[in-house]
Amino acid sequence: MAPSATGEPAPMHLPVISKASTISASVLHGPRDLRLERRSIEEPSIGELQIAVRTTGICGSDVSYYKKFANGDLCACMPLSLGHESSGTVVAIGPHVSGFSIGDRVALEVGIPCGQCGICRKGRYNLCKKMRFRSSAKSVPHFQGTLQERINHPAIWCHKLPDNISFDAAALLEPLSVAIHAVNRASPEPGSTALVLGAGAVGLLTAAMARQAGCATVTITDVDQGRVDFAVSKGFATHGYVVPRPLHSSSSSSSIASSTNSGISTPLDGVMTPGSTMSFQSQLDSAKMLAADMLSLTNAHKPLLVEDEDDGVDITFECTGKEICMHTALYATRPGGKVIMVGMGTPVQTLPMSVAHLREIDILGIFRYANTYATGIRVLCAQSVGAGFTLPNLDEMVTHRFKGLENAKGAFELASRTVDDDGNLVLKVVIEA
Repeated sequence: MAPSATGEPAPMHLPVISKASTISASVLHGPRDLRLERRSIEEPSIGELQIAVRTTGICGSDVSYYKKFANGDLCACMPLSLGHESSGTVVAIGPHVSGFSIGDRVALEVGIPCGQCGICRKGRYNLCKKMRFRSSAKSVPHFQGTLQERINHPAIWCHKLPDNISFDAAALLEPLSVAIHAVNRASPEPGSTALVLGAGAVGLLTAAMARQAGCATVTITDVDQGRVDFAVSKGFATHGYVVPRPLHSSSSSSSIASSTNSGISTPLDGVMTPGSTMSFQSQLDSAKMLAADMLSLTNAHKPLLVEDEDDGVDITFECTGKEICMHTALYATRPGGKVIMVGMGTPVQTLPMSVAHLREIDILGIFRYANTYATGIRVLCAQSVGAGFTLPNLDEMVTHRFKGLENAKGAFELASRTVDDDGNLVLKVVIEA
C-alpha cells in the first residue's frame, strides 16, 4: 500500500496554490450531455493530497453513464464527473501526511472504503458496504470522478510511481488491478490452461496476468478480428479465436458482448446477441459448439490423455458479463475446473447449472479489486528487467489520446466503438491534461 496518512505530527508543507481556487471539470448532466464547467476546490484536508490529474482512461462503465446516464441498475440523479482510471502529480499536501513530496507521480486507487467494518479488517475492502467509488452513482451525493483538473484524494489511496512507468500505463493500473484480482481468485497452478472470453482492456490484461501466473496456454476470444490479432501479436495471449459473426446480428464492430463495468467495449445500440434471437436450447447448443471450436485450437498440441473426460481448460475467465458467454464458459471448462466471472453485464441470467454441478466446476465472482496496486506496480517495473514472462507494454494498449477536458465528448464517442473512422483499432481511449 502507498505511504499512509498517520496521526503522527508531520512537517507542514506550504501549498503551491491559494486556499481556494477554481478548476475545470467535465460534468455529465444527462445522456450525452457533457459540459465543461468551473468548480471550486479547497486545500487538501487532513490525510489528503491534492493531485493534478494527468491521464484518465475511459472505461466501459464510463461509456454506459455517458450514453444512458446509468450503469446497470445504478442511475445518476445529479451531475457527475466521470473517470476512475487515473494518474497524476502531487501539487499540495494536507496536514498529517508523510511520505509524499510536491511533484511526486502517483496512480489513484479511487475506491474509498470505510476501513472500520469487519470486511475491511479482513482485507477485502472492495466488498465494503460503505465503499465510495469515484464516477459511480451508487453513493449519494455521487463521488465525483477524475475528469477534473485537480482533485483532493486520501493519501493512503495514492500510490507512488517509479520514473519508468508512464502516466498512461499508471492509469491502466486500475483495469490491471481487476485482472490481478481475477487471477488471484483463480489461483492457477503452473502449467494450467486458460480461456478468456472478451478481448477488451480487462480481457487482455487478464490473459496477460494468467500467463504471468504460469498458465502454459491462454486462449483469448472475441468477435473482433483486430482485437484478437492484437492480443496474440503483442503477447497477451498464446492463442486467439474469432467468434463467427453470424452468431451476432450486427453491422458494428462491437466486442464479443457488452459489459458495463469491466473495460470490455460497449457495442452500438441495436446489437442483437444470441440470447435475443434463439430459443434457450438453441443457445446451449450454440455454446457447446462454440466451446468445442475454441478448445480445438489447443487440443491438437496437448499430449494424449488416457481419458478424454479431462477435455476443457482449467480456468475460464468470462470478461463480457453476457449470458451466452457464461454458457460457453461452463461448456469449455474441464471437470473440476473454475469459471471466474469478471465482466459485469446481464444482471439476471439463466444458466445450465447441472453442467457445473455434475462436473464440480467452481463458479467464482470478482468485484473490482483489493490489495493489488503494489503488485501491479511491481509487474510494470519487471518489464524493464525482462524477468521471465513480462507483461506486454501497456502504453501500446492506448490507441487514441485526446488532449484537454474540452475534448472529452469526442473521447467518449470514440470509446463506444472498436474502430475509428479510418478503420483503426480502438482499444483504450485516454484523456490527457
